[in-house]
Amino acid sequence: MKSLNVRQTVSALICAVAGTAIAAPVLAAEDLALEEVVVTARKRDESFRDVPMSVNVFTEQAILSAGIQKPADFIARVPNMTLVETQNAGNAFVVVRGVSQARNSEASVAVLVDGVLETNPAEFNKELFDIRQIEVLKGPQGALYGRNAIGGAILIRTKDPSDELSGVFRGGFGNGSSKRAQAALSGPVGSSDTLKFRASLSYSDTDGFLNNTYLNEKADPSEELSGRARLVWKPSENFTGDLRFAFSNLDTRALYFVIPRDVEANPFSSFTTPPNANDVTSPIQVDNPGANTRDLYTASLKMDFETALGTLTSVSAHNNTKEVLTGDAYDFRPAANSVFNALGGSDLNQSQYLNLKSLSQELRLTSPTEGVVSWIAGAYYVHTKRFISTGNMVDTGAGVFPVYRAPRLSGNNPSATFLADSQNNDAWAVFANATVELSDNMQFDAALRYDRDKRVNTTRTPTAFLPDPSASTGEVRTKTWDELQPKATLRYKPSENTTLYTSWSRGFRSGGFNQTGVGAVANASGIAGVNDLFNAEVADTFEIGAKGRSEGGRMDAGLSIYSTKSRNGYIFVFLAANSTQNLGNLDSTLNGFELEVNARPATLPGTACRLRPHRQQDHRHGRPFREGQRGAAGFA
Repeated sequence: MKSLNVRQTVSALICAVAGTAIAAPVLAAEDLALEEVVVTARKRDESFRDVPMSVNVFTEQAILSAGIQKPADFIARVPNMTLVETQNAGNAFVVVRGVSQARNSEASVAVLVDGVLETNPAEFNKELFDIRQIEVLKGPQGALYGRNAIGGAILIRTKDPSDELSGVFRGGFGNGSSKRAQAALSGPVGSSDTLKFRASLSYSDTDGFLNNTYLNEKADPSEELSGRARLVWKPSENFTGDLRFAFSNLDTRALYFVIPRDVEANPFSSFTTPPNANDVTSPIQVDNPGANTRDLYTASLKMDFETALGTLTSVSAHNNTKEVLTGDAYDFRPAANSVFNALGGSDLNQSQYLNLKSLSQELRLTSPTEGVVSWIAGAYYVHTKRFISTGNMVDTGAGVFPVYRAPRLSGNNPSATFLADSQNNDAWAVFANATVELSDNMQFDAALRYDRDKRVNTTRTPTAFLPDPSASTGEVRTKTWDELQPKATLRYKPSENTTLYTSWSRGFRSGGFNQTGVGAVANASGIAGVNDLFNAEVADTFEIGAKGRSEGGRMDAGLSIYSTKSRNGYIFVFLAANSTQNLGNLDSTLNGFELEVNARPATLPGTACRLRPHRQQDHRHGRPFREGQRGAAGFA
């Protein structure tokens, strides 16, 4: 959010329309230099160029210039990183250097907002507003950021409260009858010079962009309201308290997939052919438009105490996520032309419900940065309660109805299948790292974290809906996964503007539970890697890299080469034999490199016009896929 400079805007319009060069003084060399960026990747403030790891940074100015408003916007600008948006708003999968995640699984990256870890990947894909900086760390970061940082970490920092009362507002209109408004107000509380606040709101609404040819309407309308409030209290130099509340309410649609057919009138024309997710020649034609609502609530308290040993930091947080989606089911056609009707049955729709609550606490002590050795030590604990249900309902032609904690036994759309589980998880960790200055230009960093995750899963599926006779309602399964996550990094700086580094690190994310009996079903179906339990994944990465800045500061460049060995990597498998969603494990080796260059060319003498290319933003919210990337599978 930034006030509009009218003079710059008028000049840019004149240059763009008339192509006129306007005489102006040549900018000084220091004005042409790239911005000096400070990051917190190693939980300390340090220059971007000095951090011995692959980091992509988006400053406040970069966020505004690039029009970043959703995670997909900045992830699209990060090499070797993609965001797969599928089925519903909460199912947005981050893939980094080949390390992915699966439906209803743990995340592939740790996401922290103002130092608070998001405990549920369904929280990630939401509006970004009033943001100060985004840092993307690639490669396992478990030693610093814990389990689920197996592919990396994303650090999001919101704007701090201001010293004086100030406010900003941004609004706009776009295609698809889109509307967006964002506002923020910040300053001291009353006449206090120790208590400051910042409050921000974001609202967006669109009719959608993708056509549903059967209903003759848009398939992907979306409305989202988000807000955040922060209170920062600093009564002395030795204490800072940061209280934060945030919410997000999303109302959109889901499950408008496309299953390609060679002959549209014949449901079996491509029935035995594996669907091609890149084939978008068939239009969206679900007869149930579906619904997807998600409510996110977060509260956290961060306290910093300055002591003789260093800074003692306490982070307490509570998260609550509720998401329900319902819509058409396979093969996502009108009932009269669906494959189930052709088989002599009834067309189906489907529903999924997720409710997750978590309480977490972190304590850490950070030493002063002065001296030959600096260090961080601490502990972390999180308790999570999770309930999830999925199922199919008979499509009676009355629309779609969400199913929550119990199947629909009568009335419209009675349940044909229903699966439900609840989990109570307790995880804790202890961690430490030390940085040693071996010489003026050489540094060694060693980190170690031990994570232990105990999970208790209870089958909530009623007996009549259990897909396997070996399963039982109320069945309790308990499993504990643990892992040491070390990291070692050697950094060498041959000059002030050049950094060379090499590192080895380990990442870990917990395993979990499939429905009882699916291992035998998968084995009978000839599918490998699927069992009643899916194992924890462990990834080891070796990396070498270099980064630097040219003389004059007009160009930054970085090169990293890496090799990752993943044991028990996550895979998603839908078993049609018993209509279950499952996670399995497979080993893999991932090798790659990244080369990045960021440059600011010199301004031409006598020319004041510097036109910034504009990328038209796609402001679809909660939609399953971008146009041209609609998927070919849902859950059944």
